[in-house]
Amino acid sequence: MGKKRSIKHVNYEENLSVPPGFQSLTALTLKRMVAVREFQPGLIGAPLSDSDIHKFKTSFVRKPWICHDQFDNVPQKCDSEQSDVDMKDPVTSSLPKGVVRGCANCHDCVKVTARWHPEESRLPVLDDAPVFRPTEEEFKDALKYIANIRSRAENYGICRIVPPSSWEPPCRLLEDKSTWEASKFSTCVQKIDGLQSLYLKRKQSRLHEKREAKMQIVAACEIESAVERVADSEEVKSIGLTSEFEYGPEFTLKSFKKYADDFKMQYFREDGELNDADQDQGEPLIARIEGEYWRIIENPSEEIEVLYGTNLGSGTLKSGFPVTAKNIAIYDKYVDSGWNLNNIPKVFGSLLPFGCYNTSDISVPQLFVGMCFASQCWRDEDHHLYSLSYLHLGNPKVWYGIPGRYYFKFVEVVKKLFPQLLKNPKLLPELVRQLSPSMLKSEGIPVYRCVQNPLEFVVIFPGAYHSEFSCGFNCSESVRFAPFDWLPHGQNIVELYAGYCLKTSISHDKLLLGAATEAVSAIWEFFATKKDSSNYQLWRSVIGKNGILTRVFKSRVENEGIKRKHLCSVPSSNTSVNLFDFDSKRECSICLFDLHLSAVGCSCSPNRYTCLRHAKQLCSCAWFAKSFFFRHELTELNLLVEALEGSLEAIHSWAKTKKLQPDFIIGSRISSDSPFELNVTPSNKSLTPIPVQDVVILLSDDEEVQS
Repeated sequence: MGKKRSIKHVNYEENLSVPPGFQSLTALTLKRMVAVREFQPGLIGAPLSDSDIHKFKTSFVRKPWICHDQFDNVPQKCDSEQSDVDMKDPVTSSLPKGVVRGCANCHDCVKVTARWHPEESRLPVLDDAPVFRPTEEEFKDALKYIANIRSRAENYGICRIVPPSSWEPPCRLLEDKSTWEASKFSTCVQKIDGLQSLYLKRKQSRLHEKREAKMQIVAACEIESAVERVADSEEVKSIGLTSEFEYGPEFTLKSFKKYADDFKMQYFREDGELNDADQDQGEPLIARIEGEYWRIIENPSEEIEVLYGTNLGSGTLKSGFPVTAKNIAIYDKYVDSGWNLNNIPKVFGSLLPFGCYNTSDISVPQLFVGMCFASQCWRDEDHHLYSLSYLHLGNPKVWYGIPGRYYFKFVEVVKKLFPQLLKNPKLLPELVRQLSPSMLKSEGIPVYRCVQNPLEFVVIFPGAYHSEFSCGFNCSESVRFAPFDWLPHGQNIVELYAGYCLKTSISHDKLLLGAATEAVSAIWEFFATKKDSSNYQLWRSVIGKNGILTRVFKSRVENEGIKRKHLCSVPSSNTSVNLFDFDSKRECSICLFDLHLSAVGCSCSPNRYTCLRHAKQLCSCAWFAKSFFFRHELTELNLLVEALEGSLEAIHSWAKTKKLQPDFIIGSRISSDSPFELNVTPSNKSLTPIPVQDVVILLSDDEEVQS
């Protein structure tokens, strides 16, 4: 079979030739070290700590030319996560602390060792946003005045409104002694030198909510949706993102003002003395603070840590505006004013109440308490709504605005700066970074500057990215609202949200249907009573074939019709009975799109629905097993479109279908028990699915199916 060969020892090191280019140029002799010495910390050759060993092993994993099978137990990080290390400024990790907060005796004191560097100022060269000074007459109607200046201000993304000299609303935060001295609020810690790093704004926004409800934090965690947990655990971790914010101590307004004033005084001292420019609250001081602010962000020399309180509308402080009358004429004037931020989201002409559910707080004013350098980084408003901000008291705020037409270009710049985000585009709307206005201008994005003083308003227009920082202690308040010209922006953004699988704060379809129904009701009232009311004049201006409400609603109905025609061409049968009501908001389990108009369900997945677009992804069941839920028949929606366009026959048919009474006077505000809120009556707000032509149509119990 073959001869058995003996194996002899071969010295491979002597027999193998050295590859070209690898010859040693220096004689090298290895000797065994016999002497043993004690290792001292810091010496080369000293024993490694566990963290050092972990870093050492991990470094081998990233070297493909090294066989690292023995390091299989080392957790591997993806390239995108490693890139997070690169995107943070390596200098900031070793900066000396410039601010020491608290001491052994108290938490509300501060010691500032850092000093400002006026010679290194990074003051950006920017054009100013427009400033408007309305007369007493013009100032009476807030929405009307903002609509009048929109054509001149929207191209800047932001503008400032200086009220007439008679505007002096009492600040509840100051007048109520118990609020000023006793009501505590939670704060967040913000490291200004690290604001160029990315972080998740949704985590920042939840800090105050969890702090205010710390006794119920366990229950809150249980209620949190599984979808958000998956996003946080997989997508966020895949690029190594965390919140750059942490909890701070609790303060009263009085104690926080002392803390903020001490910080500012210590930071801007020169050789132990307060600079003369700091005695003045005018523009020179603001320019110096602004230049120093951007120096800290772009070229930090110390860690600068500040505190602030944000989104305090539902906390102990609530609103700074008076909310109840005290039988004093001055109070009555401001309690009912449209410029009172508690009123503007729901005043006559605002559409936001139509799209809000009982659980929504998007129309609740939010209070912000800041100190010098405290910032709110670049962001856009939810649903691209309008935003109105008012500065109650304290030092000025410096705002930066980008026109809404540059929204997508701003996103592209963020992608350019952080290429790893291309793998997770759905996270882009959730990310925040304080980008330099000078850098944005170099990318072709215009940035406008606006300085807001106490008792002044700042308007943010739809789709405009904006940021701001405080020049010292101040209290400001902001709220969102939705006039008619916002409708096209709102329709576009909900489609974008669905593409990114983002949750919506309002139901845009509910808003459109509510507004359209109210408009037709107002027209029917006019024809029935022949009374030319302000309610009729308002709705008349937005309907007709070219009216903005008609055009947006018609576009939405056409889009819905295409989806229904495509899906309902296949026979289907209803296998379950479900109830949709107006008090709860249902979303697509795939893309989180609002399901107010239509939904798809299956008996295999109770209480789980999708939009029409993702019907096939709901489950693996056969197509005929799925159920389609429609709140209105398509013929009914088209009838409403014709009524908005001005068809008298359609208006009469709609009024007859909805049983509108000629003598009914429609209020200027939307109430929760309005009989004109779609198909809902005060006595019954639930919708029962009724099988009709192999499809489920959602109708109220007292309606009949039109043949």
